[in-house]
Amino acid sequence: MKLQEVTQKKDRREFLEFPKRLYKNDKNWICQLDVEIEAIFNAETNSNFKHGEAVRFLLMDDNNKTIGRIAAFVDNKKKDHFQYSTGGCGFFECINNQEAANMLFDAAKDWLMARGIKAMLGPVNFGENFNHWGLLVDGFMPQGYAMPYNFPYYKALFENYGFRNYYEQYSYHKPLADGFPERMLKFAEYTEKRPGYTFEHFSYKRMEEFIGYFVEVYNTIWSGYHDNYAPLDKKDLRELLVNSKPVVDEELIWFAFDKGRPIGLAGVLPDVNQVLQKLKNGKLNLINKIKFLYYRKRAITRCRAFVAGIYPEYQNTGVIAALFYQVVKVLGTKPNQQEIELSWVGDYNPKMQGIYDKIGGKKMKTHITYMFLFEPDMEFKRFTNEFDGKLY
Repeated sequence: MKLQEVTQKKDRREFLEFPKRLYKNDKNWICQLDVEIEAIFNAETNSNFKHGEAVRFLLMDDNNKTIGRIAAFVDNKKKDHFQYSTGGCGFFECINNQEAANMLFDAAKDWLMARGIKAMLGPVNFGENFNHWGLLVDGFMPQGYAMPYNFPYYKALFENYGFRNYYEQYSYHKPLADGFPERMLKFAEYTEKRPGYTFEHFSYKRMEEFIGYFVEVYNTIWSGYHDNYAPLDKKDLRELLVNSKPVVDEELIWFAFDKGRPIGLAGVLPDVNQVLQKLKNGKLNLINKIKFLYYRKRAITRCRAFVAGIYPEYQNTGVIAALFYQVVKVLGTKPNQQEIELSWVGDYNPKMQGIYDKIGGKKMKTHITYMFLFEPDMEFKRFTNEFDGKLY
């Protein structure tokens, strides 16, 4: 076996094509768009390169056939927000062979160590954690948009190498036909009408205004919640919104205001994976563009709630319920929508898990974010940012 760094066009193509062959007989796997994956590793489209680095590797067998791939990255804005200086690895794909997996993990580790890194998270993304984050260990079904899918044997490959469970990520499913608790809806209606409170959904025509609201709310909430939080900036969000325009439904991203001041947000995305499943090959050629537009209005029956939060001082006011109520009302006008996926919530956030339980959500999938420490005598600590009421 031999490792090869991805440096040339043919290597980049092979990095994209290998998973398509690996999963060709797995009906649950959904091929992501090539352009989306490539954008993550392009300094012109991923602003994380301005304060970080990334590398990709392919692993070949003795017949020069690809049997694995991996990426490694270091974000200099985030690396020291952990117990040890930490980088990441992700986009791991491999045959069921521990020796092959070890070579890939070693490549990522060695690259990170050369940059002074002491630990690595994996599998994670070179970007925000609501995309391509975590290893699927339970709930092997077609995943929601931007949620990773992998073979069950990957868990053993990671853990046999020495990766340890840093935290678990739970995804809940809620059939919309089941409705929501009447008491919750009445409370939301009451809160919605209280003097001073207003609610608005996102609009691309006012994108810069809403970007300001989003960044202000997001950073205020999460900086007080996560010890290792690195602030989101407007440019990163602007790039994300522009690149995601084909999948964003403006009416499903809501903001709450108190006397004009933004105090909370809730974001839901249509599950475009239901469209990508029909495109099959990840190519965005003319035929697939036509298919995308056709199925965009016909094939999507579920959506994914990917972000929600409220300022600490409004945690017991019902504003978060009123925010979700805006989303629920919009979904009621979209007859094709049958289910909402609530993902993801960490195992360190029991209050949010309780809320999902109360509204009738069912835990359907579990992903794990692992950590690997480079030196055996380093102390390992799970992420235990116990929920303290700051978010909801």
